[in-house]
Amino acid sequence: MEIGVVGKPNVGKSTFFAAATLAEAQIANYPFTTIDANVGVSYAIAEHPCREIGCTPNPQNYEYRNGMALIPIKMIDVAGLVPGAHEGRGLGNKFLDDLRMASALIHIIDATGRTDEEGRPTDHYDPVNDMEFLEKEIDYWIYGILHKNWDKFSKRVKLQHLKLAQAIADQLTGIGVSEPDAFEAIHRLGLSDDPTKWSKEDIMSFVSELRKINKPLIIAANKADAASDEQITRLVEEGKKRGYIVIPTSAAAELTLRKACKAGFIDYTPGDSDFKIVKNLNEKQRRGLELIKEKVLDRFGSTGVQEVINRATFDLLKLIPVYPVEDEHKLTDQFGNVLPHVYLMRKGSTPRDLAFKVHTDLGKTFLYAVNARTGRRVGEDHELEFNDIIKIVATAR
Repeated sequence: MEIGVVGKPNVGKSTFFAAATLAEAQIANYPFTTIDANVGVSYAIAEHPCREIGCTPNPQNYEYRNGMALIPIKMIDVAGLVPGAHEGRGLGNKFLDDLRMASALIHIIDATGRTDEEGRPTDHYDPVNDMEFLEKEIDYWIYGILHKNWDKFSKRVKLQHLKLAQAIADQLTGIGVSEPDAFEAIHRLGLSDDPTKWSKEDIMSFVSELRKINKPLIIAANKADAASDEQITRLVEEGKKRGYIVIPTSAAAELTLRKACKAGFIDYTPGDSDFKIVKNLNEKQRRGLELIKEKVLDRFGSTGVQEVINRATFDLLKLIPVYPVEDEHKLTDQFGNVLPHVYLMRKGSTPRDLAFKVHTDLGKTFLYAVNARTGRRVGEDHELEFNDIIKIVATAR
């Protein structure tokens, strides 16, 4: 799974990426700082089962901190987007190519309205405009791929009696579109199964619906500490009207806190509403942290960065953490490690899906599973739940 960090130049994309991943990213106050995509690892954070059960885990593929599981997620910071990107303006082709396989998008918007549509400094700009402009660029990009050979494609589908959703998925496999994605978009709109009957407007409506399914989007209203309450409220309300989650965010504050924590000056877990100073600071350092506490944490409850990542993972993508074990009584693997692994599974996934995630052979030889919390045996059609602990039983090969 990959989450893309997108938006205009100069709105704090690379700062958000650096704050989320602590990866090195060039940060500067001018357009197109990011030319080649930065790739790093961020974390979705969820309460760990041991907090409830009272155990001590031995994490192997995740981190454990203060009763929370930090589950790694690939994140990509792509080149800045400007109007006309789908026609190649700015770094448009590079931008669109970089986000091909993103499962979800975090759209960074300058909540202060001090960055115009090209990413240049300004005094008066309505950031609400950015919500529509990103949608439009991605829609036209997908439309361009699909419409290019539509006549030939639609006739072939009809003559050969192909499954329309599968045929479209094959056309768009390069941007990560699956048959279920295409099927859902077709049926949400009630479009004909005969593509030769589709108009250009039908194709565009389909593309727009598909984008919502295949590239769901959350908005980080960045530089929120420099924006007024009225500006933040308006962005949140306008986002709701368009079906978006909008989170007030200060990527610069999060980056400062993450770096201070890494250097051992403070104890801080991303997403917390406070931090603890654990090492002597000079006056400048102490004042800087006090300002973050006053202007960001006390005002918004957090820097917003971790909330954006969590909601993209758990709300947009509807993923749930599930812990496979070999011993359902001790909650260990074969080496005695307590809850060593966690997998993010789509909501609605089954124990067999989990078995395939762990290993292909385990999925193929799956018999049944045991819910370690209840001790009950569950079948392959059982729906997994958030923080389930599951033992998989398979036939010997």
